Amino acid sequence: MIQTFLSLFKNKEIRGKILFTLAMLFIYRLGSAIPVPGVDSEILAASVSDNSIINMMNLLGGGTFERLSIFAMGVTPYITASIVIQLLSMDVIPYLTELAKSGQTGRLKLDKITRYLGVILSFVQAFTMVMGFDRSYGVMTNGGIAAYLYAATVLTAGTMFLLWIGDRISQFGIGNGISIIIFAGIVSNLPFNYAQVYNVLVDTANQTAMFNGIIEFVLYLIVNLVIIVLVVIMQLAVRKIPIQYTSSSLAKGRNDITYLPLRINSASVIPVIFAQAIITAPQIVLSFVNYEAYQSLSNFLSLQKPLGLLLYAILTILFTFFYTDLQVNPEKIAENLGKSGAYIPGVRPGNETKEYLKKVLNRITVLGACGLTIIAVIPYLLPMITNLPASTSVGGTGIIIVVGVAMETMTQLKGQLTQKQYHGFLK
Repeated sequence: MIQTFLSLFKNKEIRGKILFTLAMLFIYRLGSAIPVPGVDSEILAASVSDNSIINMMNLLGGGTFERLSIFAMGVTPYITASIVIQLLSMDVIPYLTELAKSGQTGRLKLDKITRYLGVILSFVQAFTMVMGFDRSYGVMTNGGIAAYLYAATVLTAGTMFLLWIGDRISQFGIGNGISIIIFAGIVSNLPFNYAQVYNVLVDTANQTAMFNGIIEFVLYLIVNLVIIVLVVIMQLAVRKIPIQYTSSSLAKGRNDITYLPLRINSASVIPVIFAQAIITAPQIVLSFVNYEAYQSLSNFLSLQKPLGLLLYAILTILFTFFYTDLQVNPEKIAENLGKSGAYIPGVRPGNETKEYLKKVLNRITVLGACGLTIIAVIPYLLPMITNLPASTSVGGTGIIIVVGVAMETMTQLKGQLTQKQYHGFLK
């Protein structure tokens, strides 16, 4: 690992990309500390600590919610818009379905539509949030519709600026820009989360309670370590399908067979993010508009309750299959194999290859979906059966996202490094 990092920094182009990404993240963290004009952030931070949904959004946003910074909305509206557009593209709206099948040009148009929808969702959510915060906690120095509209405009502009930063990271930096921003927000708040859990568990005034609290805190650290190991296993596990080329001679035998790797979990940690967005969105809106209705709904959808946790698990499984279907296209793979003169031994090229790949992909996705769901549910299940505080569940979910994004970024960096080495060798 150390040798890999040294190799990365020795490469001038990759070093520049890393420094550019760090510069963009510095701008993100700087903006996260700037509150929206007209908001008393001290009153807000003291008032929202008892709202579990806000605490979750605060962790994923790197502490931006408790300050109501200009980046408080994060990229959540864009993620929600992506979910909506992708669902509508599945033979619901013919125009969107046609764009989804039109290759790169269609994807660019879909992305533009997604961003327009993201602006609308961001403004509506920001306006509702600011109005709810002010009516519930009195955080605005000057209340009124005009002040709400102004604050919502600032928050929406902050979200779109974050999307611009994400695009720049994807184009000139390393990794997926949106994922890197989410990663940075979680990592920036993890030390505070660990300190908070330690303070809750360890009671220094009572030696017996302090000893028990230390044991529980060590258990919490072990659980996080287990989650990291499981996420790494899920990210690295692949199903190798043998591929042989028609030009291969019989004399070469099995040594000439290559493999098509299909990941057990092609969707990575995206299903966890999508499932949380679907569950928390209605609760967030109601927590600002009607707190009594929010309390009633949270009894059903709260991830600290069995029914809400079951729904979360089901959504994670469904989104794993949904996003895998978007990421891996068996028909396209079969077509590319046919064009390159390759085939799967024992399977006819064309439609049979497509059906075979689809069957294999569905089977391994079952394993990947179940594994990812177990990993996602463990942090919320432990506080139900142990004395660990409910705040540990949010931290565990953050660990899942952080590890997944970190591994994807490292894979891309290694790929770029290998490409540069081959390029230098050819020169």
